Amino acid sequence: MKIDKRRRRESKTDYARRFKLLKGESPRIVFRKTNKYIIAQYVSSREAQDKIEIGITSKNLKKYGWPDEFSGSLKSVPASYLTGFLLGKEIIGKKLKAPIADIGMIRAISKNKAFAFLKGINDAGVKIKCPEENFPDEDRISGKNMKKDFSKTFKEIKSSIEKK
Repeated sequence: MKIDKRRRRESKTDYARRFKLLKGESPRIVFRKTNKYIIAQYVSSREAQDKIEIGITSKNLKKYGWPDEFSGSLKSVPASYLTGFLLGKEIIGKKLKAPIADIGMIRAISKNKAFAFLKGINDAGVKIKCPEENFPDEDRISGKNMKKDFSKTFKEIKSSIEKK
């Protein structure tokens, strides 16, 4: 009987997918979702050794005006989009090579937080291949569907990121 590796048993690593990503030798955008935050990293690999060149969490959005009453929603669709937008601006600012997406063990269901994150990166100017129909609607990205309309605050945060 074959026993899977520990990280596979814990549903943390898909080794077949990781091996394919490493063979491509392109830098990766790593998207991870925790119980409270969105974690985004620009990772380059050399001889299966990962080097994180840029690391951002959705906590960084507080510096750009994310309101405290929405602090529990730092893992929402608008937070995912803005985290991707912020990471995309960092990549362009440092003139790094265009990456490929790595969403890990998260299921790739269209219009979810991972695709909102990818849309944020694309809107920042970094081109990642992804079909447009997988991206969430603009109303959902800007937060118009939330209990309190978040769209005005969303625009202010996005413009403050663009000014940076």
